[in-house]
Amino acid sequence: MTTRALATRTLPSACPLDCPDHCGLSVEVEDGRVVRVGARDEGNPLTAGFICGKVARFQDHVHGPDRLLHPAVRRPGARKRGGDPAAFERVSWDQALALVAARLDEARTRHGGESILPLSYGGSNGYLTQDTLDARLFRRLGASRCLRTVCAAPSGAAATGLYGKMPGVALPDFEHASLVVLWGVNPSASGIHLVPVLDRARERGAKLVVIDPRRTPLARRAHLHLAVRPGSDLPLALSVIRFLFESGGADARFLARHATGAGTLRKRAEFWTFARAARACGVAAGEIERFAQLYAESSPAVVRAGWGLERNRNGGSAVAAVLALPAVAGKFGVRGGGYTLSNGGAWRLTTDRAAAEPESGARAVNMNRVGEALLSARDPRIEALFVYNMNPLATLPAQGKVRAGLERDDLFTVAFDQVMTDTARHADVLLPATTFLEHAELRRGYGAMTLRRTAPVIPPVGEARSNVAVFGELCRRLGLARPGEPETDEEIARAILSTAPGGRDLAAELAASDAVPPDCGASPVQFADSFPLTADGKIHLVPEALERSSPLGLYRFQDDPSCEKFPLALVSPASSRLVNSSLGELVKEKAAVEIHPADAAARGIGQGDSVRVFNDLGEVHCRARVTELVREGVVALSKGLWSRHTDNGATANALCPDTLTDLGGGACFNDARVEVARRG
Repeated sequence: MTTRALATRTLPSACPLDCPDHCGLSVEVEDGRVVRVGARDEGNPLTAGFICGKVARFQDHVHGPDRLLHPAVRRPGARKRGGDPAAFERVSWDQALALVAARLDEARTRHGGESILPLSYGGSNGYLTQDTLDARLFRRLGASRCLRTVCAAPSGAAATGLYGKMPGVALPDFEHASLVVLWGVNPSASGIHLVPVLDRARERGAKLVVIDPRRTPLARRAHLHLAVRPGSDLPLALSVIRFLFESGGADARFLARHATGAGTLRKRAEFWTFARAARACGVAAGEIERFAQLYAESSPAVVRAGWGLERNRNGGSAVAAVLALPAVAGKFGVRGGGYTLSNGGAWRLTTDRAAAEPESGARAVNMNRVGEALLSARDPRIEALFVYNMNPLATLPAQGKVRAGLERDDLFTVAFDQVMTDTARHADVLLPATTFLEHAELRRGYGAMTLRRTAPVIPPVGEARSNVAVFGELCRRLGLARPGEPETDEEIARAILSTAPGGRDLAAELAASDAVPPDCGASPVQFADSFPLTADGKIHLVPEALERSSPLGLYRFQDDPSCEKFPLALVSPASSRLVNSSLGELVKEKAAVEIHPADAAARGIGQGDSVRVFNDLGEVHCRARVTELVREGVVALSKGLWSRHTDNGATANALCPDTLTDLGGGACFNDARVEVARRG
């Protein structure tokens, strides 16, 4: 008896997951299965021939036992409480979509379109799988609008207000800097291709400053590590701005020519001496002064701002103050000088033409308060929930409220996902979604300056379908489709590309190239190749819109929310194993909360002890990891964990308030204040 040899094909793809690096991929396929995912250098000078461990094992996600392979509905009488995965029975796609269409139509007819809530985020999706046919469906239904504010909303508001989302320093150009400041970002866990760039910069003599409550791998190698208290980045940045103005380090000529609001910013910073900032930040005044002098004296100097510093009550103002630093100090105009937050603004593309329906004036629901919204009796009550492109039970704050909302037996919930997530366990209908290796995609990097179109490398696994296919079919079943509108992947991509200046040329470039850079080039110099995208082309250091929207005014500090009962600040940093909560089914180990030895000793907690981390919102049962990698007064529990990763099924989000940031209505994850105690 002979065994047929399987032919192996190697096909190109690109990673769309929520990471700035946007790696090119080389995918080995045997008999319709992905057997290996590796790196491909073409088109992206940043990736340097390697990929992260998350994507290197992506085949385990594609073909794993948790993959949803066919549509299913909740069995009659099966309660949602407890999230039993055995509570579902298989149905055909026709049956599933007929039920979904009927229930959405019923909710709209009986209670109004706003009784329907689409819940999605989409950080790990490209242009084809977010805000195209899904937006068309829900806008024409008159559904409530989901404000996607769980991440990047405060940062986006600050960047737009000050610079109009000006493209930042290309990540490979950090090698040219004399000083690199990593502020609220940990490339060792997310965006790993910056690490070798930093190594090369340090070999050339560059200094590295890391600002983070934790001693990350790069913090341990930095010339200066400022382990600030969570939520205190604003006074730190303002104290440096004050120093620049007071010491003559401010570039008055640049500010006069290119900026507005410098005088107001200077006044807002006057209060923040190094001594006052030190008390707020919990670091030595001398260390802050050392940082300020180093920044003033170094050129080129670049700040890599992350999303860690936005996750608190002062988050928007903190990001604005950090982004103001290179303007005040005149760090622009040289390669490797300026700042990088997100480079997504380099691509002037929209999905409006693909959606073919303008944004409605329907009720807006901030996703950080979805739990509250699901439990609210306000008119109209949310009767139908459609979850896609996210796992809210693992990612949204006030987890207890979100869980209670999902457990409503009278709430019709659709979960459209790739695997059986914690959220999916509480659904009424499960719809299996394709991964990026199974559908076409159009994606831009938000760190790497690349735009790519990719084709599927394998057929859909099981009966999985793409977002385009499912939302297009629901539009047809509900009578919301109109002749001549974009419906196929090709038509949607063409409609999106047409929104860019020179869109026809861009489409031709993508057809001929592996990756295409933006108009400003793959390696722009700020204020040489890229400029503010504000209406007047200037930097607005104190934009009126941000001043009005901030509750106390821009750059006004709100004190730490800790109290005697809950004295420890909880942070939930990115994990090297997860992309937000994606790939959580592949992590088998239980989580541990990191606690400083002094804090552990004061509570009689030893290494590996079973502990409860708690506050008035809830509690998490897990093990303790006693380590000096967190500063005293701070404990850390990774974000994106699933219920399987703790002893009681609750994660860090169960302890996070659903209060909102000063700008953008963002999440205040790092405002969680807790106590930790041994469990008997």
